[in-house]
Amino acid sequence: MLQLPKPQQRTKTLASVDEAYEYCRQITAHYSKTFYLGTLLMPPAKRQAIWAIYEWCRRTDELVDGPKARYTTPETLDQWENHLESVFAGHPQEDPDVALLDTIKKFPVDIQPFRDMIAGQRMDLYRSRYETFDQLELYCYRVAGTVGLMTSPVLGFERVATAPWSQEDEEDALEKAIALGIANQLTNILRDVGEDAQRGRIYLPLEDLDRFNYTEKDLFNGVIDHRWRNVMRFEIKRARYFYHEAAKGIRALNPDARWPVWSALMLYQGILDVIERNNYDVFNKRAFVPKWEKMTYLPVAWLRSQIM
Repeated sequence: MLQLPKPQQRTKTLASVDEAYEYCRQITAHYSKTFYLGTLLMPPAKRQAIWAIYEWCRRTDELVDGPKARYTTPETLDQWENHLESVFAGHPQEDPDVALLDTIKKFPVDIQPFRDMIAGQRMDLYRSRYETFDQLELYCYRVAGTVGLMTSPVLGFERVATAPWSQEDEEDALEKAIALGIANQLTNILRDVGEDAQRGRIYLPLEDLDRFNYTEKDLFNGVIDHRWRNVMRFEIKRARYFYHEAAKGIRALNPDARWPVWSALMLYQGILDVIERNNYDVFNKRAFVPKWEKMTYLPVAWLRSQIM
């Protein structure tokens, strides 16, 4: 039987590679000023790749944490994962995908961390509480630790001829990259306690609230007393532990990546200092590092990148 050819579908004209990267740059600069500042210290090809990865992460996060999140279902995330598979197969569907595909071609970026991040968004669909830190740590790995795995192939690791690089060395460096992502996510959680509470969410482990006799009702009422300060001191100490672990891996990176990563680490860790200066009031004051203070971190980060 003769089969007639199907009508040719009109394909969408996508942005050029340069246009796609510029869009990703603008998104990064607008939504994550601290992170963006760190990327400006990278070589052009690397900073563009990081912008492309950030923009994809931003789109993924928006599915469950954006203005249209109420329409997101498990099927939505299934479709988004199919979208991801299409990009990695060389078939971009939207303008920012063009930049991500170019990044994939230039650097050995693996798809699994991207899949893991989508799994983290699935957790947000059905969980609004975490009983233990172990549960929260898995969430933090999926939504933020994965960023370390996504970006490590872009940043690159230094191979020293006189000290052969082993698989164990690289695995350890990747663990430290994951630690930085977890530290950043814990910082986000502490900064955003009040905002999350307004949406009925508590990311702080309930076992930690119990430890200091602080209740969910107290949190939703924004109670700031000695119990709350003890909770926050405990959580800030934990976050700083992960920053400390992350710092141990920076030396393994290529030299041109060390200053940006040290800067990003110090800038984000500075949010914890601001929370302390605000007397742990994360219900009424949003903790952010002023621009003038950010500038003071850069020379210190540069010095650390040279000697540590």
